[in-house]
Amino acid sequence: MSELVFEVTQEGDGGFVAEALGESIFTEGDSWEELRANVREAVRAYYFDRPAPASIRLHRRPGLFES
Repeated sequence: MSELVFEVTQEGDGGFVAEALGESIFTEGDSWEELRANVREAVRAYYFDRPAPASIRLHRRPGLFES
């Protein structure tokens, strides 16, 4: 797998949740920066015994990040 895509949703409290498409990887973060770090950590843990994807993409659904 060359790329792993996460769908990102924003929670009512302002935090974010990311779910990998095609894999059972879920994580969250209180800020966008924290979410990005948590996604990288979750991917490393999930693929600890096999090659990880070459890239990770966070897909933000339209309209989610408007204030």
